[in-house]
Amino acid sequence: MNNITRRMLLACAVSVGVAGFVPASFAQEKITLRMSTPASETDQRSVALAEVFAPEVAAFATYEPHYNGSLIAQGSELESIASGDLEMSIASAQELATFFPEFSIFATGYVHQNAAHQVAVFNDPLMDPFKQKVEDELGVKLLSVMYLGRRNVNLRQSKEELTVMKPEDLAGVNLRMPGSDAWQFLGKALGANPTPMSFTEIYTALSTGSVDGQDNPLPTVVDAKFYEVTKQIVLTSHLVDLNYIAFSKAVWDKLTPEQQATVQKAADDAAESGRQAQLKKEEDLVSFLREKGMEIYEPDLNAFRTHVQAQYVGSEFAASWPEGVLDKINALGN
Repeated sequence: MNNITRRMLLACAVSVGVAGFVPASFAQEKITLRMSTPASETDQRSVALAEVFAPEVAAFATYEPHYNGSLIAQGSELESIASGDLEMSIASAQELATFFPEFSIFATGYVHQNAAHQVAVFNDPLMDPFKQKVEDELGVKLLSVMYLGRRNVNLRQSKEELTVMKPEDLAGVNLRMPGSDAWQFLGKALGANPTPMSFTEIYTALSTGSVDGQDNPLPTVVDAKFYEVTKQIVLTSHLVDLNYIAFSKAVWDKLTPEQQATVQKAADDAAESGRQAQLKKEEDLVSFLREKGMEIYEPDLNAFRTHVQAQYVGSEFAASWPEGVLDKINALGN
C-alpha cells in the first residue's frame, strides 16, 4: 500500500468519525411538540396547556399549538399521532371508542360523578389495561384527564309546575337530545321522552313549546341564551365530560427519564389548572343564571345514577365493557 492510498484511507476514516460525531449542543436541541385541537385559543384546555404545560417543558421542548382544526382535521388527530405526523392532541373518550369500543364506558351517563372522580378513575389501576392498549395498538400515550363540564337538564316549566327529583319526574317530558342512538338512549334512560333536533333549532323549539327542555353544560345555556326561554335547570350532572391529553408514544420513548417525568408533571399541572378554571366558571354561571331568574337545584343524584346505570347494563352499549369495571369505577366515587 503506497503513501497516497494510506492518506486516502486515513482521510476517509477521519471523515466518517467527524460525520458520526454529534456535538452536545446538537444532541440537546429542542424538540417541537405540535398540538392540534378543534378548540379555540381561549378554550380553558387551550389556555391551560399554553400557560402551564408549555413553560414547564420549555427547557427541552417547544410547544406549538394549532387551534380550530387548522393543522389536522377534527377526528383525525389520533391517526396523525399514530403515523408520526403529530405529537399531541386532546382526545375524547368517544373518539377513542371508535378504535377501542370499551372506551365507551367513559362517555356514558353517570359513570363519572364529578371532576375529582374523573381524576381518581384515570389514576386507578383499572385504567392501566385501557391505557396500555392505546399505547400498544395506536402508539398514543394518555398523559392526563381534562375536565370539560357537566351536562344538566334545562326546562321551560317552572319548579312550581314541575319539580324533578327522580327519573320518574321526567316522564312525558320532551327533552331535546342529540340525534345519535347513544344520546337518544341516554335521554330515555333519564326518564324523559328524547327528541332528536339540531342544535340550531333548540332556541325556537323551546320558545314555541315544541320541546320542554334540552340538556347541555351551563356555558352552553349562557352562550345560546337558553335562559331567555326556560325557567329552571336541574343539576342532574348526567354526563361529566372529559378529554385526555394524548401524546406520541414514539416521541415519549425518545425522551430521557427526567424529561418524561417533566412532561408528565406538566400535563397533570395543566389538567388541574384547566379543571379548576372550569369549575370556577360553572360556579360563576350558576350565580349569573339565578340573577336572570332561573331556578337551579340538585335532584336525587343517587336515584338518577342507579336508574340510568341499570338501563345500560345488559344493553348493546355496554357489551364492550370489561367485566367488573363499572363496579370498580362506582367504588371510587361517593
